[in-house]
Amino acid sequence: MIAAHRHDESNLQQQKEGDPVALEYYGDKIPYTPTTGVAAGEAVVVGSIVGVASRPIAANEPGHLNVEGIFSITAPAGVIAQGAKVSLYNGQAVTGATGVGMGVAAIAKANGDATVSVLLIPGI
Repeated sequence: MIAAHRHDESNLQQQKEGDPVALEYYGDKIPYTPTTGVAAGEAVVVGSIVGVASRPIAANEPGHLNVEGIFSITAPAGVIAQGAKVSLYNGQAVTGATGVGMGVAAIAKANGDATVSVLLIPGI
């Protein structure tokens, strides 16, 4: 049996003696220490994943990025169909092969909308 309790973001999950697996996190966020400050709601590329900061993270200070959930991400003009694959490119949610895959459009984006609701899917 794995003891899984949410802890403050600065702590890792602790493995109890005899537990078959060392659970570090639930998987909804990853630790992240940026070299430049990150604003709350900002999408960030970390290798092949995109995460979203739920609170500001100062430069060189440890924080966390959400890698699950639905987030409003800035997008250029144009339509994005519900369910379309979305990537992050130059800080904006785009469709097509450019950028790092981040998820799918949870709700269709109209041409005049400044943002798109993205369901994050790590490694998509």
